[in-house]
Amino acid sequence: MQGNIGHLLAKRAALSPELECVVDVATGRRFSYRGANARCNQTANGLRELGVVKGDRVALLLMNGVEFFETFFAIAKLGAICVPLNWRLVPDDLEFILSDSGTSTLVFGAEFVDTVVDLRGRAGLRAGGDRAGGIGAYVQVGGEAGGFAVSYADACSGQSPEDLELAGVDEDPLYIMYTSGTTGLPKGVVHTHATALWGSLTMLATVEARYADRYIVALPLFHVGALTPLTGNVHRGVTNVILRAFDPAYVWRLIEAERVQTMLAVPAMLNFMMQVPERHSADLSHLRWIMSGAAPVPVSLIEAYAEMGIAVHQVYGMTETCGPACLTSPEAARSKAGSTGKAFMHTEVRVVDESGADVETGEPGEVWISGPHIMKEYWNRPEATAEALVDGWLRSGDIATVDEDGFIYIQDRKKDMIISGGENVYPAEIENVILAHTGVRDVAVIGQPSGRWGESAFAVVVRSDPEVQEGEILGHCQGKMARFKQPRGVAFLEEIPRNPSGKVLKRVLREQFPGPALE
Repeated sequence: MQGNIGHLLAKRAALSPELECVVDVATGRRFSYRGANARCNQTANGLRELGVVKGDRVALLLMNGVEFFETFFAIAKLGAICVPLNWRLVPDDLEFILSDSGTSTLVFGAEFVDTVVDLRGRAGLRAGGDRAGGIGAYVQVGGEAGGFAVSYADACSGQSPEDLELAGVDEDPLYIMYTSGTTGLPKGVVHTHATALWGSLTMLATVEARYADRYIVALPLFHVGALTPLTGNVHRGVTNVILRAFDPAYVWRLIEAERVQTMLAVPAMLNFMMQVPERHSADLSHLRWIMSGAAPVPVSLIEAYAEMGIAVHQVYGMTETCGPACLTSPEAARSKAGSTGKAFMHTEVRVVDESGADVETGEPGEVWISGPHIMKEYWNRPEATAEALVDGWLRSGDIATVDEDGFIYIQDRKKDMIISGGENVYPAEIENVILAHTGVRDVAVIGQPSGRWGESAFAVVVRSDPEVQEGEILGHCQGKMARFKQPRGVAFLEEIPRNPSGKVLKRVLREQFPGPALE
């Protein structure tokens, strides 16, 4: 059944049985495609013995590792629906997702036992005798499984490693990935086997991915920026070097040790990698390029990597697009620094005004995206689905401009735009200027209410030089942007709050620094 995402792993195992498929960095385990597919089949048979059938929701509360990899493809083969869980969420948030998705089986890592015990005691997640209305099966990865949970190793041990008959195809749901919920309750983005396959096809037709490349999976696998590349890597025949947790110094050493060619890292990760000495000593001769997304990449950061001989390809996409929307080509990575490029293959992107008409060159507008990899719907949210999907186009909520050559420049989230004196101010533009200051390690700009201007910009800065003060930051901005864009104040933090995809939690900052702005 070629329309099943699990078929990709089985087919790649048949075509490239000895090619290394997974390197589980934390445990040192390595598996060929033949071995990874066999383990996946054992996992699928183990889950089926626990009662998982087509359409069931199976949630994964797992750190990055081979168990996540094989369980995801096992769920696909069974025609069940994967619900990747953000393990940084508190139990109340997890309870909402598990209940909203109707999860009936939870696979979790031993490090999350206390969280799962808490969740298991909540009335809304308790299952009846027929498993309806709650979680009926718990599977623990690692450690000694408690009385309520089945050991993952025991569930898979003794199961057949042979390929099984696949269930689930094309428009059947493959996974429900919940948005980060930076505003309001998270929504479950539904991707099908078809949209995931087109996400892979779209990516592979656009990026420079080669057979037998070695790719670091550095983002958490509950994020589309990791899960879609993982799927594409299996599709293309790439080795997945799976990092359990991001460490900037270790990444440079890993690039050398594993002879890595490509990876994806959000701008904050790239920034942290530039600040460790290992970048000077590691052998980077095999590294061809790094993709970066989730937020606009500062031009100064792109140029810093270019000076090291590393091209940073800025990608733009969303959970709702299965990842792809726009990407800079290798040729444009530097000549169009700051641009997110043009639409991926099999993708159309427009920048439109409030009436839905295409904007003129250089004028800001909302990004609309279309393609066969766009989500099917928001789970159980017909009104939100109807608002987001209009005549085959996904309304992104992001603001961008288009230059004379058709290159797209993402400005900011529409909801984060500051309106000062009737003028639109995009925080990313100010952040780009402030990040060029040598004493700044990280920055986020928010709007504060102003009795005179409506709103004014306010900068929250993480210093690399502890001697840097507010006046120096404000002075650095003078002459580099229009006066109405310049921040009226600066605060300093040890760390900018971000969600797992690297996006700044500006809601949190607005609560912490409510203003009013200094006039």
